[in-house]
Amino acid sequence: MQVTIIAAGTICGRIGPGLTGSPLDRGLLETMRAATDASLLGAETLRQGDPEMRGPEGSLLPNRIRAFITQSGDIPVAGKKIFQHGPPPLIFTGEATAAGLRHRLGALAQIVPLPPASTGGLSLVAALAHLAQRGAGSLLVEGGGGLNYACLRQGVVDEILLTLTPKISGDQGAAAVCGGDGPLGEPFLPLTLVSCEAEATGEVFLKYRVQKGE
Repeated sequence: MQVTIIAAGTICGRIGPGLTGSPLDRGLLETMRAATDASLLGAETLRQGDPEMRGPEGSLLPNRIRAFITQSGDIPVAGKKIFQHGPPPLIFTGEATAAGLRHRLGALAQIVPLPPASTGGLSLVAALAHLAQRGAGSLLVEGGGGLNYACLRQGVVDEILLTLTPKISGDQGAAAVCGGDGPLGEPFLPLTLVSCEAEATGEVFLKYRVQKGE
């Protein structure tokens, strides 16, 4: 399966709080949703916002899979549009929390238990296998930073689309594009630049290929 991480960050690598890109950046995200079979977000993104994973011009893509992943099982429901419009989302969670989530959410979501990964957290390899069984051939990972880190650490990412915004945070406590409990390589995970486009908005649109197995 083709797995793409998409993110927008400040020039100091932060994705929050409250960071937004231009309409051009938003258009790229919506276009990528239309071009892929599924999206995956971390539960913290749902807790802090109200994502619906809509496509171009705010359209709901009825045949597209919208998914979240949570180890804690802390999934808010009240007021969240993802549970009100479009097909019920998938929620990947641990085997210990699956039954409780299934009981609490009922028909609002499809709960899929995952085994643990050898690197810690939940197995994204198993999540991809489940998506493939449902007919997905491509996945857009929309973050946050912890999910991006887990995907890269487990070696499932093929490419990264990063929008560098003309902003700087300086807040060392702010969420990062990718953040975990240790380096992804020795000490870095190498990437290959595929394209780089600077726009009048001041944004730079970068596409990298992940060098797997190096």
